[in-house]
Amino acid sequence: MTGPFRDDPHRGAGPDAASPVLEVRDLTVFHGQLRALSGVSLQVDAGRVHAIIGANGAGKSTLLRTIAGLHRPAEGAILLDGEDVTRRSPHSRVDAGIALVPEGRRLFPSLTVEENILVGQRRVAERPWTPERVYELFPWMRERRDQRTAQLSGGEQQAVAIGRALAANPRALLLDELSLGLAPVVVRQIYGLMPELLSSGMAVLLVEQDVSQAVRTASTVQCLLEGRTTLEGRPEEFTPEQIEAAYFGLASSRATE
Repeated sequence: MTGPFRDDPHRGAGPDAASPVLEVRDLTVFHGQLRALSGVSLQVDAGRVHAIIGANGAGKSTLLRTIAGLHRPAEGAILLDGEDVTRRSPHSRVDAGIALVPEGRRLFPSLTVEENILVGQRRVAERPWTPERVYELFPWMRERRDQRTAQLSGGEQQAVAIGRALAANPRALLLDELSLGLAPVVVRQIYGLMPELLSSGMAVLLVEQDVSQAVRTASTVQCLLEGRTTLEGRPEEFTPEQIEAAYFGLASSRATE
């Protein structure tokens, strides 16, 4: 199995390619009495896409929100470029290099496109993503920078949400349900931007409801079921039947305990 990103010559390039940008070790998270995640581990290298798949309630969004600092884990550790950030605040993690594009985009509808992007701006002196660079990635934004985001389409709002996260100049970009509610042509356009992000050495952790899209895009795919990992590895290692079994819990498959 091949895909446009697994074949990209820039992926894995750069000084950080030898060690993971983002590492999660044995993460356990509770929502009240409910165990939402149980011993989940992963690592994402520079210039790579790690896709998380799973049914509703599997713990995918909880995982991303915990990495971003919005949930506190009961056990486990989160490392960015080898530094433990598990107890750091959400805004401190943004400053360190973790940016989340949340499910539902969560833009400020009364603010303009440019104002929403500026809200996310961090680490400008250290990293290349300025508002002008975002406009190069999304050329339509330059002419509509003064338009309120409430007036944009769903796909345009998703692009602004990505631009806002990029303005934080992340080392690790977390994308939660990137294609949710978007037309297929818009999804293709947004995923078409991925190689440029990866070429800069960014690590991407992606939650995707569209399993086929996740498999085409990712270097590594990981399936969660009821907060546990049921499958993890390179997409080409698995048959569709193995992925389906892991997704629905139909049978044991190459699970990571």
